[in-house]
Amino acid sequence: MDHVLLTDGREERLDLDADLRAPLSAPLLGWVRKPHGWCRDDACVPAAAARAAEDDRGVDVVAFAELTGKVAAVDRDERVIALADAAPMPPGGRAPDFTLDGRSLSEFRGRKVALVFWASWCGCRYDLPAWEERHRALEPSGLTVVSVACDRDPAQARPWQSDLTHPALVDADGIVAERYNVINVPTVVWIDEEGRIARPQDTQTATDLFRSMNGIDSEASLAALRRWVAEGDRGLTDAQIEENLRVPTREEQRARAHARLAVWLAREGRADAAARHLARAAELAPHDVAIRRGLMPLVGTDPFGDAYFALREELRARGIPVYRPLNVG
Repeated sequence: MDHVLLTDGREERLDLDADLRAPLSAPLLGWVRKPHGWCRDDACVPAAAARAAEDDRGVDVVAFAELTGKVAAVDRDERVIALADAAPMPPGGRAPDFTLDGRSLSEFRGRKVALVFWASWCGCRYDLPAWEERHRALEPSGLTVVSVACDRDPAQARPWQSDLTHPALVDADGIVAERYNVINVPTVVWIDEEGRIARPQDTQTATDLFRSMNGIDSEASLAALRRWVAEGDRGLTDAQIEENLRVPTREEQRARAHARLAVWLAREGRADAAARHLARAAELAPHDVAIRRGLMPLVGTDPFGDAYFALREELRARGIPVYRPLNVG
């Protein structure tokens, strides 16, 4: 049986031929073939369009996935296909919903949310107590801090989450980071009471422990957060939000598909194959530190060691910023 890694963290087992084709008569990735096309719920891929992925031997799974709004990474030797959404961010500035550890973003509708992405492999782990202080101070005024660890091994994140009262979640499959196009941590997104993005992906810190490296003033971040919560002052116009919202390209999403494939292979003990796909992800999205540093532990590399500093130097030489604070508001 072959493995298809879906964008919601689930895995589908299929019996494919040598060229990764599935039978025309069987359901595929939740879609069912009908006379007028392939359908899932109310959506359909018209038969004329679907023919680009079909022949008399079956349906090409990779080509079909791309017809349905996905991008794919393939390891033919290992017989695994990983998918990512071609366009994970919904239009109109709506914050993508998600569920992690039994908590959903939608349950906080009616409150402001500071969505804080961090990881145990980043010095931003030391900021969690300060984010907890912000949560406790501003929670009565309508703010909820929701922290999301970008650790692929939840056990690495859990020790840093003890004694936190705010929702502290782990994105072990990288689904939420993908939906918000998080390319490094710390990254913070503000979401308003109506579930719309009020401040897009911003490098914010809650302490000044690493200010000499990142040049970010935590007090300025706190002051802006207080103004937003108390006065509804975002500091950004709708035009600025749209201009600064970092929407992923297909190449970035393809890199994430390769990263998803690498994680699965590493968890299966296939380290050499995993390393190949990490290298491919780095080629497609060299700026994505969340992939390049965050997945180092999967292949036995220290994310705090020489490899990380070599990555920083590579990015500096290529003119790629490590941190991306917004220069507005």
